[in-house]
Amino acid sequence: MTAIDITNFTKEYKSTTAVDGLNLSVKEGEVYGFLGPNGAGKSTTIDALMNYIQPTSGQIEIFGLDAREDASQVHSRVGILPDQFDVYARLTGRQHIEFVANTKGVDINTDTLLNRVGLEDAKDSPAQSYSKGMQQRLGLAMALVGDPDLLILDEPFSGLDPFGTQLVRDIVMTQTNRGTTVFFSSHVLEQVERVCDRIGLLDDGQLVAEGKPREIRASADVKPRLVVALAQPKKGLTEVQDIDSVSDVNIDGDGYLSVVSESVHVFTTVLNRLDSTNEIQWFDVEFGTIEDAFIENTNS
Repeated sequence: MTAIDITNFTKEYKSTTAVDGLNLSVKEGEVYGFLGPNGAGKSTTIDALMNYIQPTSGQIEIFGLDAREDASQVHSRVGILPDQFDVYARLTGRQHIEFVANTKGVDINTDTLLNRVGLEDAKDSPAQSYSKGMQQRLGLAMALVGDPDLLILDEPFSGLDPFGTQLVRDIVMTQTNRGTTVFFSSHVLEQVERVCDRIGLLDDGQLVAEGKPREIRASADVKPRLVVALAQPKKGLTEVQDIDSVSDVNIDGDGYLSVVSESVHVFTTVLNRLDSTNEIQWFDVEFGTIEDAFIENTNS
């Protein structure tokens, strides 16, 4: 069974089309990254999944349940960390968790859940005293109440320090090992690439690319790049221009020699030639990232 099944979903606001004929399917137990620039329609799609807004047309199902007609059943199986999550200022962290548990009608160990997100020392403090990162971790704990079958995380890395970022990745891994499906949007593309099984790129309300991270990179024709710091970069530029399979060579904005090729094996030839006539101070090979693919797909 699929966890999320979106068919021809369109959402219009007067003269604006926020999402245009979106078709998307997420398997049970999958970690799916939903990416796109601001205004692409990501939050609109998430709002429709949770029945916060109604589609203009199309169908949305969660575990085979209609997102609109069976909203109560859907909500009982879903945990969500919304974008720009706000706390109840006077309530403690513990009270936030108890509130969600009462709403879902589940029994939980509040201390265990707050300890899991690193809030054990602040669980009885009012949430208005929490930092942005602590509030984000509290929102994550609230999303985990009841051990949901589907976890929806909208910008989960927002406001988090490296510790908090690692904590989110660990929780995603733990939940998927338990069989949870995770659907999240994020601008922190490096983290998306680390945890996602598949990625969908949304631009102007339409899905422009979808697949495994390596497939997304390949579809955008993102090539490896050799970066070399030379004593004489201009001389190096002329020395490697005629090497077969080098598709582009230039001096980048930092003054380093940049060599692009579809084959990393060519870089050995490049370095050998440079080493014979120039002084190599250091070099590095950069492989295409999801960020590169993101920019390429959304620009095109």
